Amino acid sequence: MKNLRFDLASSDLGEVALERSNLKLESRSRGRTSKTNMSSKLVSQFSKFVVIGLMNTSIDFGILNLLMWWTDIYRGKWIILLNVIAFSVAVINSYLWNKHWTFRAKEADEPGEVAKEFSQFMMVTLIGLAINSSIVFGITTFISPFFGLSPELWANLAKMAATGLSLIWNFIGYKFIVFKK
Repeated sequence: MKNLRFDLASSDLGEVALERSNLKLESRSRGRTSKTNMSSKLVSQFSKFVVIGLMNTSIDFGILNLLMWWTDIYRGKWIILLNVIAFSVAVINSYLWNKHWTFRAKEADEPGEVAKEFSQFMMVTLIGLAINSSIVFGITTFISPFFGLSPELWANLAKMAATGLSLIWNFIGYKFIVFKK
């Protein structure tokens, strides 16, 4: 408010000081508005990402449980194959929904752009898959189920932990590598 102090008798000087003050206030409010818009957009994108993540998780868990039931495999090295299959189906769903709804990526003009975007998506996703599968394998293979839980329930708890950690990596990778604007 220092800029508002002036002598009313010298109105020209007062108008200049008042205009300077208004410009500062206006520029400060614009800065807050753009930061608020950016924060709002980030929250909106992350919320959509979580909704899609829940859908993908349902697909992933459903397929994994179906495969475990069919094969009677609940631990060891073969659970990695089952997890990769389930995760891969969910990833295709993820790509389509995140591209068109969460990040509203523009359609690529040239086939090379589509290939580049999809290869970046797959790179981020494969790192997420490695994180996810390593956690599922590590927990189901090296940690015995607590509280007398069944191997099926233990595998699902491991998958929940893996999903939470890979979710963080995937959001950051998709937002800043794949669908950046």
